[in-house]
Amino acid sequence: MNVVVHIDRLVMDGVALEAGQQHLLQAAVQAELVRLLAAGGLAPELAGGIAGGMAVPRIAGGELALPAGAQGGQAGRGIAAGVYRAIGGVAP
Repeated sequence: MNVVVHIDRLVMDGVALEAGQQHLLQAAVQAELVRLLAAGGLAPELAGGIAGGMAVPRIAGGELALPAGAQGGQAGRGIAAGVYRAIGGVAP
């Protein structure tokens, strides 16, 4: 089964990344989400709809508390975990 995840817009209130950290954030979200989906799969209610294709217009990943000074990689892994909780379940 192939799963394609397209994140059109990511809203992060109150987070200021240093210059150049956006690319690290993007790479970390992608790598961690791939890892989580490979290890734990999709939530059953979503997995059943994948065969015919489906789109979920919006998911709420919840709140993420980052320690002071957290940058792209750490923030990206936390964001991926929030997205995974919304589409997959409990992180493996």
